Amino acid sequence: MEALLNKITEINKAVNEVVWGKFGLFLLIGTGILVTFCTKFFQISHLGMWWKNTIGSLFKKDVIGHTKEKGAISPFQALCTALAATVGTGNIAGVAAAIVVGGAGAVFWMWVAAFFGMMTNFSENVLGIFYRRRNKDGEWSGGAMYYLAEGLGSKKGCKHIGKVLAVLFCIFTMLASFGIGSMGQVNKIVANVASAFDVSALSSVNVFGEVSLYNLILGIVIMLLVALITLGGLKRIASVAEKIVPFMVVLFVAGSLVIIGVNYAQVGPALKAIFANAFRPEAFVGGTLGAAISAAVTQGFKRGVFSNEAGLGSSVMVHSNSNVKEPVKQGMWGIFEVFADTMVVCTMTALVVLTSGVFDAKTGALADGLTDATLVAGAFNSVFSWGNIGQKFVAIAMFLFAFTTVLGWSHYGSKAWEYLFGTKTTIIFKIIHVCTVIFGAIMTSSLAWDISDTFNGLMMIPNLIGVVVLFPLVMKITKNFVDRKAKNKDIEPLLSYDPDIQAETGAKLEEE
Repeated sequence: MEALLNKITEINKAVNEVVWGKFGLFLLIGTGILVTFCTKFFQISHLGMWWKNTIGSLFKKDVIGHTKEKGAISPFQALCTALAATVGTGNIAGVAAAIVVGGAGAVFWMWVAAFFGMMTNFSENVLGIFYRRRNKDGEWSGGAMYYLAEGLGSKKGCKHIGKVLAVLFCIFTMLASFGIGSMGQVNKIVANVASAFDVSALSSVNVFGEVSLYNLILGIVIMLLVALITLGGLKRIASVAEKIVPFMVVLFVAGSLVIIGVNYAQVGPALKAIFANAFRPEAFVGGTLGAAISAAVTQGFKRGVFSNEAGLGSSVMVHSNSNVKEPVKQGMWGIFEVFADTMVVCTMTALVVLTSGVFDAKTGALADGLTDATLVAGAFNSVFSWGNIGQKFVAIAMFLFAFTTVLGWSHYGSKAWEYLFGTKTTIIFKIIHVCTVIFGAIMTSSLAWDISDTFNGLMMIPNLIGVVVLFPLVMKITKNFVDRKAKNKDIEPLLSYDPDIQAETGAKLEEE
C-alpha cells in the first residue's frame, strides 16, 4: 500500500505542476477578468438586480417551494446543492492551509479570484441553462460537456474539438469527484473528528501503517451515510442539502463572529497583514520577493478555486436542474454562490485564524500542537476552551461541510458518467463513488489535497476554453434579459439553443 501511495504521489506532482502552472492560472483569472470587463463589472453595476433575484427572492414560493416538475428542483434547492458541494473543507482547512503556506497575503488573492470568479460562475450557469436538455428519464441534464459539444462544437471547424473537450471534461469531472468530492473531504472529516472525539481504545490500534482502527470505522460509517443519500438520486440530495446548508453556514459564521468579536483588537492588524503581505510576503514564505509573491498568489488562487469552484464548470451540473426558465436568473445565483462561499465563509475563517493568536503572520509559526488541518479548531478552542468545545464545534462543522460536499459531487460525477455512458448506467458510478470514501479515511492529508488540486485544474482547462469561446453568446443573452427586465423592451427572450425547448419554455414564461 505504501509503495502504491508513493507512486501516486510522484505522478500527481508531475501533473499538478503543469495544470497549476502559469498557463492554468492565467486561463483561470484571465477568463474572470475578460468576462468582468466585457459585462462592465456586472457583479457591481447590477448589484441590486442580482441581489434582488437571489437573496431578495427567498420568500417567493416559486424560488423556495418544491417543484412538481419531473427531474427538476427549485432555484433555492439548486443553490443549496451547489453550496453543499462548494462549502466544504476548502472553507476551513483549505483557507488555513493557504495561510500557512502562502502567508496572510494568500487571503487577498482568494478575494481577487472570487471577485472575478463571480462572473465566471455567472457565465457558466447562463450557458448551462441555455444548452441543457432532457435525458431519457425526463431529468434536466446540463453542464460544460453540453456547451462544449453543442456550443463550441457548432463553431466552424470545431465540431470534433468540442466533442473531444466534452469527453475530457467528463473524465476529469469523474476523477475530481473522487478527489475534491470524496477523498479530500473525508480525509479532513476523519482527521478532525478523530482529534476532537478521540476514542483511545480504537485510535491506538493500527490496522496497517499509521491508519488506526478508529479512522477506518469512521470511514465506513461515512461511506454508509453517503450511500443512503446519493443512491436516492438528486431529489434526495437536494432535500438534504436545503436543510443542512443554511443551518451550517449560519452556525459557522455566528461562531466565527464570536471569535472575531472576542479578539476585535486584532482585526485591524489582521486586515493590514492580508493586504500588505499580498505584495510583500513575510520571509517565512521563502525564496526571493518574486517567488514569495508567486507562492501567495498560487495558494490564494488554488484554494479559492477549491473553495468556490468558479471556473471548474462543476456547479453548472446542478444549477441546470433548476426549474428556472431564464438562463440569466440562474447565472445570478451563481454570482451569489461565489459571494457566499468565499467573501463570507472563507473570510470568516481567515479572520478567525489571524485574530486568535494560533498563527503568527510575521513568522508563520503555529501554536504548539497545531497543524494546518487543526488550525481553525485551535482558534475556536482559544475562546471556547471548556471541554474542548471549540474543537468539537469545528469538527462538527467540518463534518457537515465536507459531508454535504461529497453528496453534491456525487451528482456532478454521475452527470459526467451519464454523458459518456448513458442514463441507465449512472448507478454504477454512484456505487464506485461511494466506495472511494473509504480511501479518504486512510490516505495522508497532503496527498488527498494534492490529488484534489490536480483534478480541479484538469477540469478547469476544457471548461474555460468553452466559456471564453462562447462568451459573446453570454453577453447577448445577458443584454436580452436586461433589456426586457430593466428597460422594458418588448423582445423575444433567449432561453435555449434548442428551438423546441425555446418554444416550450417561452410559452411557460408567458403564462407566469
